[in-house]
Amino acid sequence: MGEDDNFWTSGVTGPCGPCSEIYYDFHPDRGYANADLGDDSRFIEFYNLVFMQYNKKDDGSLEPLKQKNIDTGMGLERMARILQQVPNNYETDLIFPIIEKAASLAMTSYAKADDSTKTNLKVVGDHMRAVVYLISDGVLPSNIGRGYVVRRLIRRVVRIGRLLGIKGDGEGNLEGAFLPGLAKTVIELSDHIDPDVKGRTTHILEELKREELRFVQTLERGEKLLDQFLANALLNASTNGDRPCLAGKDVFLLYDTYGFPVEITAEVAEERGVSLDMNGFDIEMENQRRQSQAAHSVVKLSVGNEVELAESVPDTEFLGYEMLSSDATVKGLIVNGEPVTEVAEGSEIEIMLDRTPFYAESGGQIGDNGFLYCKDAEDSKHTAIVEIKDVQKSLGNIFVHKGTIKEGKIEVGLEVVAAVDTRLRQRAKVHHTATHLLQAALKTVLGQETSQAGSLVAFDRLRFDFNFHRPLSEDEIMKIEELINQWIGDSALLQTKVMPLLEAKKAGAIAMFGEKYGEQVRVVEVPGVSMELCGGTHVSNTSEIRGFKIISEQGIASGTRRIEAVAGEAFIEYVTVRDNNMRRLCSVLKAKAEDVTDRVENILEELRRARNEVSALRNRVAVLKALALLNKAVVVGNSNIRVVVESMDDTDADALKNAAEYIIDTLQDPAAVVLGSCPGDGKVSLVAAFTPSVVKMGIQAGKFIGGIAKLCGGGGGGKPNFAQAGGRKPENLSDALEKARAELTAALDGKAS
Repeated sequence: MGEDDNFWTSGVTGPCGPCSEIYYDFHPDRGYANADLGDDSRFIEFYNLVFMQYNKKDDGSLEPLKQKNIDTGMGLERMARILQQVPNNYETDLIFPIIEKAASLAMTSYAKADDSTKTNLKVVGDHMRAVVYLISDGVLPSNIGRGYVVRRLIRRVVRIGRLLGIKGDGEGNLEGAFLPGLAKTVIELSDHIDPDVKGRTTHILEELKREELRFVQTLERGEKLLDQFLANALLNASTNGDRPCLAGKDVFLLYDTYGFPVEITAEVAEERGVSLDMNGFDIEMENQRRQSQAAHSVVKLSVGNEVELAESVPDTEFLGYEMLSSDATVKGLIVNGEPVTEVAEGSEIEIMLDRTPFYAESGGQIGDNGFLYCKDAEDSKHTAIVEIKDVQKSLGNIFVHKGTIKEGKIEVGLEVVAAVDTRLRQRAKVHHTATHLLQAALKTVLGQETSQAGSLVAFDRLRFDFNFHRPLSEDEIMKIEELINQWIGDSALLQTKVMPLLEAKKAGAIAMFGEKYGEQVRVVEVPGVSMELCGGTHVSNTSEIRGFKIISEQGIASGTRRIEAVAGEAFIEYVTVRDNNMRRLCSVLKAKAEDVTDRVENILEELRRARNEVSALRNRVAVLKALALLNKAVVVGNSNIRVVVESMDDTDADALKNAAEYIIDTLQDPAAVVLGSCPGDGKVSLVAAFTPSVVKMGIQAGKFIGGIAKLCGGGGGGKPNFAQAGGRKPENLSDALEKARAELTAALDGKAS
């Protein structure tokens, strides 16, 4: 059939080979004359086979792969469609009941619906099944990573629901949410496939309801903004004589920021007689797409180079569970991304060994540090020491040791001793086991639905991201710490086993969502506390952790919290620093440790009272100064508008504001006041106060004082009758006030005469 139809490549270079595509014919009765495989109403591709036997090189030539394989794939929904003899994947028995439920909530019938409505109902069915399973697996809506995918899916369903006419929960409660009703159908359908989903029903329904109602509020804000945009479009059209049109950037803002469907925007705009600038919208969409691609671009080896590396360097045998030092042979060297055979002293280098005790970064745990060294007594030029600062995995199981040659040279084939920094390894082990205990404690204190969203196991701390919708209380944090320290004190022996993945899951082992696992997995268990699939390094006994302390808890995205904590040696260091700080504090305050909190609170209260007294005194002084300024008021225009434009030295912004209010109230309408001050620290404060009569003349305090403040290197604004501003050029205050006096006098004289 030729290369176009019967050959598959992974890219410009890389693994490739001939392929076979297997189709099912729903209508053999139509005959095969002029049959079109692209006719998806008749034919469906449900199975394919790629016979991977070549590596395509840069010049287009094909070289045989040493390890040939067959890459195969079969569509589960497509097989269901064939077996159930339905016209498309969406009408199979695991999706169609969801579609029918959505149609019911929208008070329509799928069978009688037009093509556009059917498409929308199919999207609802597909997306709802996806989000229910994702939330069940611990992926909660957020603004990052996979959580963002869930949020976008949910929001799309909500938008489509509004487009279909679903109001509230679709069953009469206009303040309710309709996603939980759809989710119940998904959960019922999944009962005989994945019973665990039903056990998380409450959690799933609560998350969907919370996310939907939050998004509905965003949509309602978008509706108000749309009304504003349409009003502006109509106003501009009447002014310019053009046909009213909503700008593409405004349509995109509603779509991207407020989740407003373009279809709804178009529908509302049409009702108001306004068209949409879809060309402008498309440009904005393309710009965002380009920015997104640029933000996510990464530099990596080409597929062809990776294949070449995999064929020249064997997988690394990891020895680090049992030993921290071992003999090894250098199998590959890379400098600046290029393979080399030898490297001299002082070079940054990446080294591949046949075996290693160094742990390569994975599962959140950072790579080991340490040294590679060798000494050939007969050939001193082979004396070499390499400091290893990081270890990463490449192509699955090749360990890449990154470091610097401190002495001698390294070459391929050299025998070396690989030695891990034992102290740093112990710190990593402590933090990794503590991370498992932290996850167990979170599930105990906050609920079993709490799940890991990411982690970092470092030498100096651990970081744990988890799905939760609110900040933790002090009491919850204390309970988590107490529970973990209790488990540490229990001196439990850890158990590590390698077993089949299905057996591990049946035993209750926690798997990290999104991680890829083989048929055999390593299970790390703290008996009675925690059981997780984990390839990391751990302590033998929980007592080695010594102690655990949470040092921070914060939100990093909607629905995602982050805890940072220390354990083991890092815990001792943290407690020591805090203890030393407490001793110094006790000495300064002349108080016992147990009295420090009360002593500090008393001092802060005294300070607050003192500041209030100082502020009150400043205000009194400002008012006294203001009394003197009343005599400096000048009368402008025939309307007898009294104007005060003066400087008040060493007066802060609050006191200046009070002085302006006092003067304007005393002068009464009509009057205008502009005051300026240099309170210190190189700052300028300005204030303008105008009575209603002055504002009616078209002179607004906010705009006026903002223009004056520019002379002082600042800006500001406020209401038409009262505004404040600031600046950073106190040397220009005199000129600024002179300008204010001249402009205000000219403006008022012109308006009032």
